[in-house]
Amino acid sequence: MLELPENARAIKKEFEDVAHSLDERRIRLWCAAKARSYNRIYGRGGVMAVHKATHVSRPRIYLGIKEIKSEGKLEKSRIRKSGGGRKKVTEKQAGILEDLERLVEPLTRGDPESPLRWTCKSTYNLRNELIDQGYKISQPKVGKLLAELGYSLQSNKKTREGKSHPDRNAQFEHINETVKMFQESGLPAISVDTKKKENIGNYANKGREYSKKGQPEEVEVYDFINKELGKVAPYGIYDLFRNEGFVNVGISKDTAEFAVNSIKTWWHEMGKAKYSHARELLITADCGGSNGYRVKLWKVELQKFANETGMIINVCHFPPGTSKWNKIEHKMFSFISKNWRGKPLITRGTVINLIGSTKTKSGLKIKVKLDENIYKTGRKITDKEFKNVNIEQSDFHGEWNYKIKPGTDIV
Repeated sequence: MLELPENARAIKKEFEDVAHSLDERRIRLWCAAKARSYNRIYGRGGVMAVHKATHVSRPRIYLGIKEIKSEGKLEKSRIRKSGGGRKKVTEKQAGILEDLERLVEPLTRGDPESPLRWTCKSTYNLRNELIDQGYKISQPKVGKLLAELGYSLQSNKKTREGKSHPDRNAQFEHINETVKMFQESGLPAISVDTKKKENIGNYANKGREYSKKGQPEEVEVYDFINKELGKVAPYGIYDLFRNEGFVNVGISKDTAEFAVNSIKTWWHEMGKAKYSHARELLITADCGGSNGYRVKLWKVELQKFANETGMIINVCHFPPGTSKWNKIEHKMFSFISKNWRGKPLITRGTVINLIGSTKTKSGLKIKVKLDENIYKTGRKITDKEFKNVNIEQSDFHGEWNYKIKPGTDIV
């Protein structure tokens, strides 16, 4: 590369000192002023000297000179004349915005004529479809147009619970009033549910935690069940008045027998000491699963529990499709999930330790126990067995609200 003459080197040094604080307009005006000054001293060659020193194109410098000489100066706030610069793709190709929105609009999912009905709506596929329609556009430009239209990448959001039961709100009010009554009487009330079953082993767990940059914890690529370690089913009991919980970690099937045994374990491990004089217990539970209102085994096992403790067991089920309103979900299970996010559940001991160490600012305490009993599925309840359940149904939705009183022993 040819060495710049002394005068051009001075221009280069001065430009480097100020260029970082200049916008496009000020750069061309600064270069134009330097070129004019150079010409006054050396007669000519100013534009070329400034071009070599600053690498600003000569047409830009000439434009700056023309602007300096012009009587109609630009406003201070403007960089170019109105209408200057490259035209927008929407100006050059009328209708492209409307056609793009027609491709991504949710209504096209039900349109059998939509070309993207069965295709992932990526910017690449959208670009290809627009090109097929005669437009000239790049994939990055499609992304910019989508942002202009107010579209962004969205995950599915679980909000629809299915058809709502007409007495849904009335059942919520009934549960609330019953819980209040137990609280005022100093009687125990618990919320119960089974947390999602978890694979045991060196598998990926949702969420992230801090580790050295570029050194994430390595886990198995595939989540095939380890036959030796299997899965665990954490059944939770949350004390609605004491902000305390108990989790019975089962290694077998999530059956009604397992559910009631978990409640029994909570009673003997925690509840009995806190509510030693209690003669009634309230259980709030989901409508389905191992503690569902239609499960006969659930009621038979509760009868055994009532006989064993001498307590009246009151049960209130949440209406169908409203499990997320169950207190245990956001008062206990959500914090357990946060505590073990990003951590592989390598052993059953890992699960026990992570659940037991879960705490919150509000003072949540959780006791946890491993249940190594084997619970069999498909256990049938005979009519004779079920007749021995001393059940008293409420006048309001007796299938959801009932009491099981101590009575005849069930073998």
